[in-house]
Amino acid sequence: MQEKVMVVEDDADIADLIRVNLAELGLAITHLARGDKACEQALTQPWDLLLLDVMLPGMSGLDICRKVRETKPEQAILMLTAKNSETDRVLGLELGADDYMTKPFSVRELQARVRSHLRRARMMKQLTHEATVEQHNRTEVNQLIIDGSTHQASLRLKPLDLTSTEFDLLHFLARHPNQVFSRAQLLESVWGYHHSGYEHTVNSHINRLRAKIEKNVTEPQIVQTVWGVGYKFNPSGVL
Repeated sequence: MQEKVMVVEDDADIADLIRVNLAELGLAITHLARGDKACEQALTQPWDLLLLDVMLPGMSGLDICRKVRETKPEQAILMLTAKNSETDRVLGLELGADDYMTKPFSVRELQARVRSHLRRARMMKQLTHEATVEQHNRTEVNQLIIDGSTHQASLRLKPLDLTSTEFDLLHFLARHPNQVFSRAQLLESVWGYHHSGYEHTVNSHINRLRAKIEKNVTEPQIVQTVWGVGYKFNPSGVL
């Protein structure tokens, strides 16, 4: 069955460019130009990936992202932002977008990025529908339990409400305790690509993750910053 991608873009030329090049990947593409109509369909129908422009008639892509995240934490979301609009990129990531691309963008990079997100979405669906829990895919660090087979995590006996990308980021770091990873290494290992210029994606997800697992986000003990290098998972912080 074809994977379903919703492209929400009000610029007809850009929308056609995206639609033609994603169709080459064998995807079923639905294009909508109005944000309010797209939000309704995003909430009521299953999608493998949402590509959201920021500036849209009816409702902004940022508002769509926020509303979808409230009920679909597992939904893969890729934001399309203007090259000079850092505020939109940061806000989109803070609202729960998995990733962003700046316009104008390379068609090949777009295809690679979409393939990466769809691959992660397929893996999550497979894990969700598996009847058995594989013990080797379970990570326990003190009071943190991460179950890769069910895509669920808990800390101090309380379930963590994580998006799929936040879960993957935490799971990857926890499997490599005390090992320091640069933002570029995390992009390649968690997001599945290593295009330069998108390291801010990692920063925003680290901040969101810390807000959900740290007792004091101003002095993080679990996911720590190693200045000038990157981030590491500190197992002694999980107490």
